[in-house]
Amino acid sequence: MLDIKFIRDNPEVVKENIKKKFQEEKLPLVDEVIELDRRNRDAMTEANSLRAARNTLSKQVGMLMGQAKKDPSKLAEAEAAKAQVKANADRLAELEQLETELAAEIRKIMMVIPNIIHPSVPIGPDDSANVEVERFGEPVTPSFEIPYHTDIMERFDGVDMDAAGRVSGAGFYYLMGDIARLHEAVLAYARDFMIGKGFTFCIPPFMIHGNVVEGVMSQTDMDAMMYKIEGEDLYLIGTSEHSMIGKFIDQMIPEDTLPQTLTSYSPCFRKEKGSHGIEERGVYRIHQFEKQEMIVVCRPEESMDWYEKMWRYSVELFRSLDIPVRQLECCSGDLADLKVKSCDIEAWSPRQQKYFEVCSCSNLGDAQARRLKMRVRGESGTYLPHTLNNTVAAPPRMLIALLENNLQADGSVKIPQALWPYMGGVKVLTPKH
Repeated sequence: MLDIKFIRDNPEVVKENIKKKFQEEKLPLVDEVIELDRRNRDAMTEANSLRAARNTLSKQVGMLMGQAKKDPSKLAEAEAAKAQVKANADRLAELEQLETELAAEIRKIMMVIPNIIHPSVPIGPDDSANVEVERFGEPVTPSFEIPYHTDIMERFDGVDMDAAGRVSGAGFYYLMGDIARLHEAVLAYARDFMIGKGFTFCIPPFMIHGNVVEGVMSQTDMDAMMYKIEGEDLYLIGTSEHSMIGKFIDQMIPEDTLPQTLTSYSPCFRKEKGSHGIEERGVYRIHQFEKQEMIVVCRPEESMDWYEKMWRYSVELFRSLDIPVRQLECCSGDLADLKVKSCDIEAWSPRQQKYFEVCSCSNLGDAQARRLKMRVRGESGTYLPHTLNNTVAAPPRMLIALLENNLQADGSVKIPQALWPYMGGVKVLTPKH
């Protein structure tokens, strides 16, 4: 969410940014919110004048009423002053109600005006215009056929989609045996990898209040992703970023505690509303999964340096597991409204002969901080921090990449050396079928 003062002073910049995001339908909102802001400020000015006059008029009424007891001719003047006090009080109540209504309208519009994108973001209407920046590791195409990922898992008796369908419906799964152990090994390794980078490990709440949801994501994303707990002001998190950034809601953060660098584990729950293929076999796009996340809260001038560090951590992690990856810069039309800049880390799929998304790194500037009323107390005053997030590892997708890239011709799966300690020293998984 932008600062209303910025919109007031830079309406053309805001409109140009909307055009760059190919959201022309939002252009009228800029002039609309500026007019609402003008009316709100006029109401506040008038209300402040009435409040300032209230004490003076009240004293005047008291004085005139005292005089009227001695001189009845003063009674009319006293009654007129009392009537003015009442009229002012009525008008002040109207103005306060108007301020509340206008503030709500302004916030509603401000929540959908997109954040100003970074100058380096490529311009394009959708993900087809995303730009490959760099590749890491050599994509390998083996001489043997690589089965679909659930077929690989089934050779190890490692997945049961049918039972999950009976119990929970489409978009769920049971992981079993060696595959379940590999899943947990990946999460444990990702946790320790980030702790090794100096991040503090955290397990957050898995449900959050509606005002936190509103603070960390756009309304469009909220409707498409979040599951609400019926009858309660609670939502299941779609990623631990939601509760981790929400941790700082309404907080004044001492500047000497920045940067806050946190790595969090959580299950994630997503509707995947409108997603294609949710009914298809497999664990690529599902309603429930587990993830290790990284979060940074920092000074504004440091956020782009952290953005660079964070996506490179993802590359380093995947390369340590022998998985080739590439960095894909997200174009303007593919950025969520709160994001200043974002990139995807995509892993190589030997079966599909293409890359697919496994991590998403985002710099949100001060948008989440403004929505959540996060502040930093510095030597020269208070200011809004910047927030960033990035996937460390989301095992369903990472498992696909790991299994495909480490599958051997005999159907066994080579365990990358980094995972040996988390697999009890097991170096190779041997299929049962």
